[in-house]
Amino acid sequence: MKRMCIYTNDIQIITGKSERYCRAIIAKIRKQNNKEKHQSITIEEFCMYQGLDSNEVRKMIK
Repeated sequence: MKRMCIYTNDIQIITGKSERYCRAIIAKIRKQNNKEKHQSITIEEFCMYQGLDSNEVRKMIK
């Protein structure tokens, strides 16, 4: 089963950046998509924001 949401740890693996930096990315994506704090960020939203291929990202976070 494929998951839809992406988390801070996943973004750390993909970008190699710190946890704090990755939390800031999630906050920016939430703001851009008019989401509230309790709403999750999807892999697709992250990929659109970063300009990455979603298939490659899914392979990395498996």
